[in-house]
Amino acid sequence: MDPILIPIKQDKPGFDRFIGSWLYQGRHPIVVDVGPSRSINILVRRLSELDVKRVDFVLLTHIHIDHAGGLAEFLKAFPMARVICHAKAIRHLVDPAKLRLGTQKSLGELAFTYGPISPVNKETLIPHTEAHIPDLEIVETPGHAPHHLSYFYEGNLFVGEAAGVYLTAGGLEYLRPATPPTFFLKEFVESLERLLIQENSPIFYGHFGKAGMSRPMLKRAKDQLFFWEKIISEELSTGHENPVEQCMKRLLREDFEMKAFEMMTPEDQARERFFLKNSVKGYAGYLQALSSDPLEHRP
Repeated sequence: MDPILIPIKQDKPGFDRFIGSWLYQGRHPIVVDVGPSRSINILVRRLSELDVKRVDFVLLTHIHIDHAGGLAEFLKAFPMARVICHAKAIRHLVDPAKLRLGTQKSLGELAFTYGPISPVNKETLIPHTEAHIPDLEIVETPGHAPHHLSYFYEGNLFVGEAAGVYLTAGGLEYLRPATPPTFFLKEFVESLERLLIQENSPIFYGHFGKAGMSRPMLKRAKDQLFFWEKIISEELSTGHENPVEQCMKRLLREDFEMKAFEMMTPEDQARERFFLKNSVKGYAGYLQALSSDPLEHRP
C-alpha cells in the first residue's frame, strides 16, 4: 500500500492543510509524526475511519510541537505503539519543560494554538541508535533541528522537514527552506547529501504531501539553500534598517521555488509569511555569526 496522508487541521486560518501525519500499513503499521496535542483527536478519528486498530511504531522525525506535541495523547489511544526518535530527544519528551519554553519563545501565540506538551513514558521510547526493524533505515538529518531524523521504510522516504517545506497551490509546487534559529548551513547541506546518496525513492514531507522522487527534490532543496545564502548575504551587506523584511521581499520576488505563493489564499500567505520570516531570521543569524567568527561557523 502507498503511504496515506492524514491532514491535521488546526483551529487557525491557513492551517487546514499544512500539518500532516503519514500512515503506512506495511509489515508493521506505522505512523510518521502525530501533530500537536490540540488536534490529536482528528488523527485518532481518521485512523479509526481507516479501520486502523493498532499501530506498531510511531516514527518521529523530530520533537517540535507541530510534529510530536500530541504524542502523549496519541499513546493513550494506541498504547501498544512504540516510538522511535533521536536518542538525544528522549529526555525532552519525558520532561518537556524546556521544550515548552523554547516553543513559546519561537512561535509565540501559535504555540498555545497547538496546545500543551505532556510528558511521555520513557518505556515507550526507542532511541534511534537501538531501533532494529526490518526494512527500516534511519538517517540522521540535523539542520532544521539538531534531533531530526529521516526514515527510509520499505522503499519510501519520510523526510519531515530535512528537505524543507513542500506545498502546492494553484497547480504549482512551492518549496521553502525550514531554517529557523539556530541554523547551521553545513549541517543542513550534509543532511541533504546523506539522503542524496541513498536509493531514489518516493518522498513524503511533514509539510505537506508527496512530491515525486527524492533525488530531484533533494537537489532542488540544496540549490535553494545556496540561493538563499546569496540573497540574504547581499541584503545584510546593505546596512538596511530592516534586512529581514527586505530579504523576504526579494525571496518572494526572485526565488522561483516560491512562485506558488501568489496562488495561495490570503490565510495561507499569512501563515507562510510567519514561517518565512522565522526561516530568514535563522539564516541571517547564521551568516552574521559566520562573519564575526568564520573559523567556528564555516563548513
